[in-house]
Amino acid sequence: MTAIGRQRPAPRLAIGNNPGRNRTHNRRVVLDVVRAHGPVGRTRIARLARLTAQAVANIVDELTAEGLLIEVGRLRSSGRGQPPLQFAINPDGPLTAGIEIAADHMVTVLTDLSGNVRASSIAALTRADPAHVAARLPGELSGVAARVPGPATLLGIGVVMPGPFDIDGMTSVGPTTLPGWGGLDAAARLGEALGRPVAVENDATAAAVGERLYGAGRDLSNFLFVYFGAGLGLGIMHEGRPMRGAFGNAGEIGHAVVVPGGRPCPCGQHGCLERYASVQALREKLAEVGIAADSVAEFEALHKAGHPVLKAFIAEAARHLAPMLATLENILDPETIILGGALPDAVIDDLIIALTPLPISVSSRPIRARPRLMRGQTGQLTAALGAAALPLLETITPKLDLAAGEALLST
Repeated sequence: MTAIGRQRPAPRLAIGNNPGRNRTHNRRVVLDVVRAHGPVGRTRIARLARLTAQAVANIVDELTAEGLLIEVGRLRSSGRGQPPLQFAINPDGPLTAGIEIAADHMVTVLTDLSGNVRASSIAALTRADPAHVAARLPGELSGVAARVPGPATLLGIGVVMPGPFDIDGMTSVGPTTLPGWGGLDAAARLGEALGRPVAVENDATAAAVGERLYGAGRDLSNFLFVYFGAGLGLGIMHEGRPMRGAFGNAGEIGHAVVVPGGRPCPCGQHGCLERYASVQALREKLAEVGIAADSVAEFEALHKAGHPVLKAFIAEAARHLAPMLATLENILDPETIILGGALPDAVIDDLIIALTPLPISVSSRPIRARPRLMRGQTGQLTAALGAAALPLLETITPKLDLAAGEALLST
């Protein structure tokens, strides 16, 4: 039992479950342990994953046979007996693809199973309707794959899109959403375009997964990720797993009304948070003074020049975002809140300064392992990195046959 006001124990990786019906989950846990701690032996994997030695031995053998893990020699030991074999993620093993489809751009990454980005691209989109996106996807993926040296197998593809999904008045409405996607089976449409199955996720949720695996949330089990896409979303990581909600729309804070009777929103409400704190809100404020800025580089240049409109945006965004973040702390009690996405690091740093100190909440403890607010470490690639992790989270099963997979990257 944790005493009130006392710091929680250090977070740990996901824990395995020994019953056979949870074998798929256990495989993911073993991969996560090796990714985070490797090179590592079977005994330590079992201890960290809280699985039996036999279960770990079987899973490690499977993952090694499939090319996901490799043996990297034996641990030096001064004791008697044979030192234990050590295992690591195979750096030359299969890759995963992550694609973020936003209202005005597409991000594509290819990562190995350790999360190292092997190739990436950010391409502008003049249209984001289903027909145009489906036509662009194969070429974008092939172009990125061509920059990866040597043949490789593509384990799977994850795609992330802005939410909310299938909500009347919110889906495909306004400049922060994707037009024409309402009522469509996005996974089926995109899978047909690419010729293989894809996993589809909300962009803010995927961004939280990306930050959990590869960024500032690497050692955290419970945190919130405020994602600045064109709109504003929230990714929720609970006990090391993304909290999606019943229909995949958990964390849709962009359409929470923070100014009753305020600025009209395309969703039909007035005063939604993303009308004051989002990339689209910044674009609109700049457009009012005749500045057409769309890219992170352009925002960064304006910030470096100390442009008054950018300063005013930061102040206004912080004023409306602060009470929302404190409320989220009261509801979800996170270890920290991470801010990231399609804003320059320097802008996010200034936004964090403007938000500090946050209103009092359950997170207002004098002794903390981490600050209440942190900047993400994965930049514009955050959501796409989370998308690349989806095949690992969703499709690795004990019967996975990598040899049967399409060797897309060898072409």
